[in-house]
Amino acid sequence: MKYWILLSRLPFLSVVILPYILGALLARRLTGQFSPAVFWLGLLGAILIQLSAHYSGEVYDIKEDRLAQSLGKNPFSGGSQVLVRNLIPGGKVKILIRAVVLLALAIGAILQFYFKTGEWTLLLGASGIICGLFYSKPPLRWVSRGLGEIFIAYSFGFLAVLAGFYIQVSRFDILALFVSLPVACAVVNIILINEYPDYPADKEASKRNLLVRLGEEKGAFVYSLLVVCAAVSFWLALTKGLALESAFFYFPVLIAAAAVAFLMLRGAYKNRLLLKRMCAMTILVNLGTSLSCILGLLLSKAR
Repeated sequence: MKYWILLSRLPFLSVVILPYILGALLARRLTGQFSPAVFWLGLLGAILIQLSAHYSGEVYDIKEDRLAQSLGKNPFSGGSQVLVRNLIPGGKVKILIRAVVLLALAIGAILQFYFKTGEWTLLLGASGIICGLFYSKPPLRWVSRGLGEIFIAYSFGFLAVLAGFYIQVSRFDILALFVSLPVACAVVNIILINEYPDYPADKEASKRNLLVRLGEEKGAFVYSLLVVCAAVSFWLALTKGLALESAFFYFPVLIAAAAVAFLMLRGAYKNRLLLKRMCAMTILVNLGTSLSCILGLLLSKAR
């Protein structure tokens, strides 16, 4: 059981949980509609989709993960190492992937046809599966095509917020779109900075992700550009109706993001200890972006 839990990388599920909660709360704030049953069922579906991405990465990135282990991984890269250490057979994980995907699709069908959450429900879920599952899995294997980071931004930024919103009210809203943008930028930076510890292994394994294609210096520039894009899109969300209280909570998050961007531009990624801390801070920035919006909505609602 311990190894299955390690394989699932449960702490990283927060990357989809908080944006989904944000979308659902935004729907309640704008329309007054909120179904607890739909919320919890949809949350389970979102978690299953992310788990399919986790398990797929463990199976189909095993070559790179072995190299990362030998070259010196950090806690935020190289996978869980469960399959690398042969603690669970890869064949069992492939069976689990199929089960998780089928269960996620079944939840989507229940939401759409029983709870009447809207005609886009199943398609939204299926698009998340295609992006997350095939991030590592052939034949699409987005991560080796230089597209993986874009699809992760879609799945765990844009889609997570929009799906949480949509299944509550059966429609989309421009504010939900703008709110999802800083979350999407922040989640891409998680992927990007976590590619730095794996950079030598990914190059040796010919894993053509964004960092391998750009190189480390240009990658640092893209990281910093995404911090700017996140800040601008957060401001745009405020102009479209996001609770102003959110800005109070987002300000320290932005300061932290800017500090990491500054270090990246200075080449701090070459220091492995400092890089590990920057990886951790980038995850906190992503979570803080969603959480600042959530707290703003809750406080403005209470007031």
